[in-house]
Amino acid sequence: MARSSDHNPRRSLPLPAACAAVLLLLFLTSGSAQSEPSPATDAAALVRRAVANHMAAAAAHHPQRFVLHRKDDRRDFIQEIIETRQGDVSFAIAASGAPLNPEMHQAQIDRLDDLDAHPDLQEHRRKHEQEDTARANKLMRMLPDAFLYHYDSTIPCTVSTPPDLPIPGVQSVAQSAEAAPASSQCYHLTFKPNPNWEPPDIEAKILRGMEGEVLIETAQERLTSLNAHLITDVDFGWGIVGHLDKGGTVFLEQTQMAPNDWELSRMKLNFTGKAFLVKTLKVHLTEEMAHYAPVPPNLDYHQAIQMLKAEPPPK
Repeated sequence: MARSSDHNPRRSLPLPAACAAVLLLLFLTSGSAQSEPSPATDAAALVRRAVANHMAAAAAHHPQRFVLHRKDDRRDFIQEIIETRQGDVSFAIAASGAPLNPEMHQAQIDRLDDLDAHPDLQEHRRKHEQEDTARANKLMRMLPDAFLYHYDSTIPCTVSTPPDLPIPGVQSVAQSAEAAPASSQCYHLTFKPNPNWEPPDIEAKILRGMEGEVLIETAQERLTSLNAHLITDVDFGWGIVGHLDKGGTVFLEQTQMAPNDWELSRMKLNFTGKAFLVKTLKVHLTEEMAHYAPVPPNLDYHQAIQMLKAEPPPK
């Protein structure tokens, strides 16, 4: 049997998704609420605090078990994911709107058994995740200088409840209305490229072509949504070389799953371009994440495999 790497698309994102994730991390790690940022200098200071706080926030992250629905031009599937200190482990539970048939389910069991027996596969993927994280952190350190930020206004906003993500074959339980407030006040910030900033390498060039807006809930200074688009063609490098076409868009939304616990809940990406300068690149991706639940912080990937094999998906 060919050994599988237990690929998890949430952790191995295409470049547009990875850059979107950098922007998301920027705004969701803003820290505790401050006084209302009215001048542009205050908006820039907010960004600098966010970057400084990111490492501490990431270190404090509690591992989660959650459900991911991913749909693109080729596939439509639902999988469970458990985060561990040795990397994430995933288990597909539905495809094209239906539960896996017995053969597909057994293939998932066999894949996890193979992964359980070969720790080198999980270690390889963990290293790949670390490389992506290092790239993202490098871009994050550039964000305060790469963009010009503007505080626009404070407006009424709807704070999202978790996505209604039904799992085929599993009876749904209504989401609690107490998971997040129905409405709130949000800071409306816009950002655009800083014309005086020069990217130090090809991976950073994408920051020169992106602008957009964010809504940040005022009580906790947490991102509720982000909309961004490419205002020009941009070259990029993220393990590959190519370019992205003007007009590409990204939408991100996060939800308060528990007090002081905000998680990415929706992502939509639409990009076209070229990979390796000749291969057509098309990214039309929608993801929804829900049913978050904490797992023990010392959980290892072998234990996560057994949990995924033995326990039904959360309701």
